[in-house]
Amino acid sequence: MRFSDERGMGLVIALIAITMMMALGGALVLLTSSETLIAANYRSGTEALYAADAALERALVDLRNLPDWNVVLAGLQLSTFNDGAPGPRTLPDGTTISLPGIANMANCRHAAPCSVAALDAVTSDRPWGVNNPRWTLYGHGALANVSGPGSARSPFYVVMLVADDPSENDGDPARDGDTPGGVANPGYGAIVVRAEAFGPRRSHRAVEATIARIVPPPLPPAHPIRVLSWREAQ
Repeated sequence: MRFSDERGMGLVIALIAITMMMALGGALVLLTSSETLIAANYRSGTEALYAADAALERALVDLRNLPDWNVVLAGLQLSTFNDGAPGPRTLPDGTTISLPGIANMANCRHAAPCSVAALDAVTSDRPWGVNNPRWTLYGHGALANVSGPGSARSPFYVVMLVADDPSENDGDPARDGDTPGGVANPGYGAIVVRAEAFGPRRSHRAVEATIARIVPPPLPPAHPIRVLSWREAQ
């Protein structure tokens, strides 16, 4: 038997072609959307890094004017850049962060308050034991207000923390130790500053710098400092 009637084949071929074109178009739309999202996330991450670095520089402005860093290590004096008592903050995109939780995350990798054992635990990123940094909130606020209300155009919120230099050997991370028992203290006159930025698409970056007094110091009231190290932190 011969099948010479092909009147339905054109419709089948057309449907196959339309289906293939729709699949190809959908793949292109998905690819374009993914590329756009990747580019946006990369841009937000880069902006977050710059925001964290700007907050770090802002912290240094206040710290270089303080003759005694023990007051900030003990949490007794905040930066002039702060937006009130520590607690939750709502970002422009509606997400919420906790200022105490940020300090806890830096100290023991969870948002709940850290135990002494967790603070002193020896880990790969905190190998100094009892001299591990104990991060204390120093300043916080919208980056847009970093130099005064509305001084910058930025959706980022920044947090600044301070801690004793972990190279110290006095076993007291709450103060900038001197020379206990006449033994030279390698971390005397140095502290660590950490700045974190939070922004759109849950972007988050952090930087840390170790700063020290210039020795010998100049005549009061000058208290110049120098940056010993800078790194992007986790």
